[in-house]
Amino acid sequence: MNVRKAFKIVGTGAYLPLNKVASKTLENKYNIPAGWSEKNSGVVERFHAEHISGGEMGADAVENALQNANLELKDIDLLISTSATFDYPLPNQAVSIKAAIKGSEAYDFPVLSVNSTCTGFISGLEIAANLLDGQQYRTIVIVSAEISSKGINPDNWETISLFGDAAVAAVITYDPSGKSGLIKAAARTYSEGAHQAIIKGGGNAYPIKDHAYDKVLHSFNMSGFSLLKLAKKYIPQFMESFFSELPIGILNADYILPHQASKTGLAVFKNLFPFKEGQVLENLSKNGNCISASIPLLLHESLVSGNIKNGNSCLLCGTSAGFSIAGALIKI
Repeated sequence: MNVRKAFKIVGTGAYLPLNKVASKTLENKYNIPAGWSEKNSGVVERFHAEHISGGEMGADAVENALQNANLELKDIDLLISTSATFDYPLPNQAVSIKAAIKGSEAYDFPVLSVNSTCTGFISGLEIAANLLDGQQYRTIVIVSAEISSKGINPDNWETISLFGDAAVAAVITYDPSGKSGLIKAAARTYSEGAHQAIIKGGGNAYPIKDHAYDKVLHSFNMSGFSLLKLAKKYIPQFMESFFSELPIGILNADYILPHQASKTGLAVFKNLFPFKEGQVLENLSKNGNCISASIPLLLHESLVSGNIKNGNSCLLCGTSAGFSIAGALIKI
């Protein structure tokens, strides 16, 4: 397979909040029947941010990734935030992350925010791969920092048991050898599912000045059954189209790193294809659904553990609010 956009992942870093929350703790706090959370969401524990902002979490992840890459702030040509949650409606989250990085006031590298919700990292990776040219852009940092725990209705057991907070960053550099990088990326949005996953309040449709805070209106809501139906319908079509012009199929990728949407969502995805044992990677049980940070967190953990090695082909893929499907086939 030919690498179409050459880059090298030279360092990754992550930040997980100090507050690790077990499902048993949530069940006791919100009067959820014992064992319900793990049985239905598949999550044993997750992390919740308390006294830290998304910008600070993202900054910690970036600093960690730069250290692991043996690079400094002066080496950054662009920072892309792919976060779906944000500290402020304005400025964009990339600004908040850059401002929280130690010593960043001495550097004026540009920042960009991309919000594709759960598949944001895939979008950011595709944009970065297309920008890297070895001249104007030689080193780009992609960071996903998510605090979902503050936007969940505690009466909604499905969501309160599922989501976790995390921040992950990846430093990619132009690779003139062409041995690693992006083989293909694609995305599709199916408007019939546009509002199946939504936070209605807080935007121009339901502005705060006209609609006082309400835990239903201003919290994340999803129609899980409808989203699963859309996934079953469109994922096979998407993957068939994605691999149609490639010399391999989805079963030939060394590793599949899907978005950690839910226990049922992962089961549905794995049942759509006869994957080999160990081909599809997961970390849902110990981190929960971390929105755009899920896929890069799985990648980071797999690189650090040595499970994924140089030369491996990896399909990053997932669904997101919209209803959208995205995928990126990369060679490490």
